[in-house]
Amino acid sequence: MPFKAIAFDAYGTLFDVYSIGILAEELFPGKGTQLATIWRDKQIDYTRLRTLCDEYANFWQVTRDALGHSCELLGLNLTEAARDRLMGQYAELSAFPENKEQLRRLREADITLSILSNGTPWMLEQAVKASALEGYFEHILSVDSVRRYKTAAEAYQIGPAALKCDASDILFVSSNCWDICGATWFGYHTIWLNRHRLPLEHLGVKPHCIGASLKDVADYALELEI
Repeated sequence: MPFKAIAFDAYGTLFDVYSIGILAEELFPGKGTQLATIWRDKQIDYTRLRTLCDEYANFWQVTRDALGHSCELLGLNLTEAARDRLMGQYAELSAFPENKEQLRRLREADITLSILSNGTPWMLEQAVKASALEGYFEHILSVDSVRRYKTAAEAYQIGPAALKCDASDILFVSSNCWDICGATWFGYHTIWLNRHRLPLEHLGVKPHCIGASLKDVADYALELEI
């Protein structure tokens, strides 16, 4: 069936959260990759804990808190200057190289494109601007508006509400399998952008399709549009 719209997760899907490892390695030689990985895991842990306990803090604060904890865990001396550089870099993460061409293909097919992310509006605007992706997305949607993180139903409902269609008419794209599980349960048509060839979560739910790059997403969406 043709899709009325596509909703993209941002971090890990459009923007490479692990690209920050380059700066982390410069600041903490021999620990950059490990810090980037632990930081990301703790960041997601904090979003889940805060949503479960109804103790919302925006994604910028969560990301900053997760960085502090991760550095303490690794025994790293996080100076104010290093923290500011890492947080500044997080606001301007690298986009994946295939993004522009594949987003252009989808836009030329008159498919409405949007971002639905845990990030704050400011963070998402900065990331889109830094990656020169302005003009590709009709909606940039943040869970900040409902103060609950994915995988809460209130977070996923932002998409159908803004796009004015049922979740089943929207192709939801994420590189995070936990996000795909939540979106599929909610009712979206989903494609897992499995960039790192990871196994499926054992939760009794599967995406409708699995790809490895944004090209696979565009091919899948355009094939179903025919």
